[in-house]
Amino acid sequence: MTTPLAIDGGTPLHDGTWPAWPPPATDAQRDLLNQVLDSGRWGANVGDLATTFAGRFAERHGCVTGVGTVNGTIGLTAALAAMGVGPGDEVVVPAYTFVASATAVAMLGAVPVIADVDPVHGHLTAATLEPALGERTRAVMVVHLAGSPCDMDEITALTAPLGLPVLEDAAQAHGATYRGRPVGSLGAAASFSFQSSKAMTAGEGGLLTTTDAALGEVLWSVCNVGRSRTGAWYGHERIGWNLRMTEFQAAILLPWLDRLDDEIATRTSFVDALAAGLATRSAPARIVPHPEGTTRDTLHLAMVDIAPAEQVLGERGIDKQFVLDALAAEGIAADAGYPGLDQIPAVAEVSRCLPTPGAAHFSAGTIWLRQPQLMADPALADVVAEALTRILTDPRSRRTQ
Repeated sequence: MTTPLAIDGGTPLHDGTWPAWPPPATDAQRDLLNQVLDSGRWGANVGDLATTFAGRFAERHGCVTGVGTVNGTIGLTAALAAMGVGPGDEVVVPAYTFVASATAVAMLGAVPVIADVDPVHGHLTAATLEPALGERTRAVMVVHLAGSPCDMDEITALTAPLGLPVLEDAAQAHGATYRGRPVGSLGAAASFSFQSSKAMTAGEGGLLTTTDAALGEVLWSVCNVGRSRTGAWYGHERIGWNLRMTEFQAAILLPWLDRLDDEIATRTSFVDALAAGLATRSAPARIVPHPEGTTRDTLHLAMVDIAPAEQVLGERGIDKQFVLDALAAEGIAADAGYPGLDQIPAVAEVSRCLPTPGAAHFSAGTIWLRQPQLMADPALADVVAEALTRILTDPRSRRTQ
């Protein structure tokens, strides 16, 4: 007799209790926060923690300059401004990403050009980028999706001869590497996020990195109301904004650098166990594969393809909402993931949208597991694999039934 799914009144496979994210504060974080609080030196222009953190983070990611910002979205906008992007310019953005990748462009009066992505791994490729380039293209934004680096060599082989800077949206990719090189050092500049869901978080916050010292000074200036580090306090050399990280945020983030590798290892162990559990059961699901060149996927998210047999572009027969509802009933929260940017009316209105069949295909068959699951005991990955197997072999998981 088949065991009924929890959605039908069966016993849930898990009680729904998963590790908290963000995790509890450490003693080192509490000590630094209290030091900042007691010092009264709360702003980045009067303390030294934000500068120290920016330098250490940049060094870890193979860069010469790090500049703290208020969040990752504003970091993208500031970086584009430093690259000379302005009203009427076009910036290519992949279709499968968070809305901020596009709105960061629109905030400058520039036009996001929504390009398709690979239907298997969801990233921008040279093949999907090339049709999006035009006379007004001023920059290209790549997204290291879910902690998995974009295949940068094929992108820069296309952009470098055209003199187009590549901006890395590395919001989800702290510590990731591509062909042994850290993300954040692969393009002209990169923007990282420390928003609440990220692999390092201070609630909000962001950081820009670059290997170009001259560009780094411009990035610093744009985020510091147009000042230069060597100029007069009221000598604003360019248009900039107050986009600085606070000392409180730096106090939370600085100790995190010492445990980031351990947390990446925990998530990797969970996802490896999940992949093995799915394979053992011959489940109709798989972990979304890496793009070519990935040497370290930090797994900010585990993206799961719940219709991997349907490789031909077109309508996927999976009922994703049923799968999500059934997983929730089993005590396993999962996310639907992004719609294509061209499917968000407010974004589409200010963008030039190319056909995106790859993004539509990827979005239709992909779900996410987040930090609370991925930071759990890897033994629980087998519970997730069992739940997915039961649910995906139920006829209701198919729209065609």
